[in-house]
Amino acid sequence: MVDISQCSEIKCPIQFVVDLLDNKWSILVLRELFGGDRRTHQLLAALPGISTKTLTQRLRELEAQGIVDRQVYAEIPPRVEYSLTPKGRQIQPVMAALHQVGSQWLEQESCLCPLIRDDSK
Repeated sequence: MVDISQCSEIKCPIQFVVDLLDNKWSILVLRELFGGDRRTHQLLAALPGISTKTLTQRLRELEAQGIVDRQVYAEIPPRVEYSLTPKGRQIQPVMAALHQVGSQWLEQESCLCPLIRDDSK
């Protein structure tokens, strides 16, 4: 058991993840990537209201943390795709829980979300 006086010296794991995903765009980018690899224009279309600059910043931050992978294909014109890394996929249960709670609180049917896969098909 940790002495309460030492808590200021220890990084809280919850705070660490919250700081890493500190804005709605990072969470929503991850939500989209759970549906598979995406190109920049696909993410822009799926996230109304996000600017190209903000999307680029969020993708770079997530890539720097090892959550998202950026794959550049040597084609003309160049093609860039983003995907989740194994580390990025680890947050799926947390995001699925947020989806479930949000659906309950909104008192509505679940939306078509890339996080929730119907494996019965």
